[in-house]
Amino acid sequence: MFFRKNKRIFLDYASTTPIDTEVSKVMRVLEKKSFANPSALYSEALFAKSKMKEARSNIAGILSCQVEEIVFTSGGTESNNLALLGVFEKHKTRDFVPHIVTTNIEHPAILEVCEEIKRQGGEVTIVPVGDDGIVSAQDIASALKSNTVLVSVMYANNEIGTIQPIREISRVIKHFREKNNSVLPYFHTDACQAVLYCPMHTASLGVDMMTLDGIKMHGPRGTGMLYVKRGVEIVPILFGGGQEKGLRSGTENVIGSVGFSKALEISEKMKEGEFARLLRIRDYAIERILQTFPTSSLNGSQSERLPNNINMCFKGLDAEFAVISLDVAGISASYSSSCRTLKEDSTSYVVSALGKNDCRGSSLRFTLGRGTKKSDIDSLVCALKSIIH
Repeated sequence: MFFRKNKRIFLDYASTTPIDTEVSKVMRVLEKKSFANPSALYSEALFAKSKMKEARSNIAGILSCQVEEIVFTSGGTESNNLALLGVFEKHKTRDFVPHIVTTNIEHPAILEVCEEIKRQGGEVTIVPVGDDGIVSAQDIASALKSNTVLVSVMYANNEIGTIQPIREISRVIKHFREKNNSVLPYFHTDACQAVLYCPMHTASLGVDMMTLDGIKMHGPRGTGMLYVKRGVEIVPILFGGGQEKGLRSGTENVIGSVGFSKALEISEKMKEGEFARLLRIRDYAIERILQTFPTSSLNGSQSERLPNNINMCFKGLDAEFAVISLDVAGISASYSSSCRTLKEDSTSYVVSALGKNDCRGSSLRFTLGRGTKKSDIDSLVCALKSIIH
């Protein structure tokens, strides 16, 4: 069903997930049957187009949204760029400066886009989270202004796993809209980390846009999607043939989209069982680490947290050296975010946002997945003993 370890222990599922074998099988079968461009008119193309339609319909059913509200992309980064830049460009005029609200623990695919928006003359407010790694819905409400066009808050954090109060934030945004008799601001959430473990019904969450990434849910690389609620006005950031209702030009990735759909379907079926299983392993791991290393501490809330995320601070530890040492011991883990490859400062801005500056360079992230067993935690603690003194 999933990646099998060969004497190694993989504890970096937040960074990437191995493609599910059932997903691979579906894609291989389709590779033999459909290579045609779905925009053409001959029979092979019509078959490819029908497969795209099936994939879109399946996803819409899982997310409880309309088929036309699904926009396929190349991954989470592109979806986030489309959401933020698409709204910004749509509303930017000579006389109106769009304002965007986000938090200080967002993924770089949000924060770096916000920097670009500021370079283009936009306005951005970054709301800080509490020391538990969770943003207050009222703090978001306080940041809203008459020119606010978008609020973007991640569903669950990629480093510390804290789950944000998306429904509460949705309610304060709705109240602001009603008070100001406006359809703005829109509400976007990056749900890439949450998809395997949290409810994904768009109407229940109250979001206008939502980002998903195939690589985070045992799907194919280079696949993603952006849910765009009917009536939300955005403009494209890629230009060409006008595919995906004009929002994402480029020949459709039929095989990838079908694989993405299958991965989401499997994830939804496994969600409840995996949540409970990994929660037990996660809490066991946190307890063992805290007992073995009394000066260590958990980064972020333990209760409002993904069931697969363990982010621990070991004060004085060189986290980069520890990750390399764990690799030598046969354990794959991480520190900071794996998505900041060009940054000179590779320490964790997320951990720093918790008010734990002394932990930003000495924290390790262990993220569990479908291949994780309780015995892996015992091996991890044993390896850590030889590294941490």
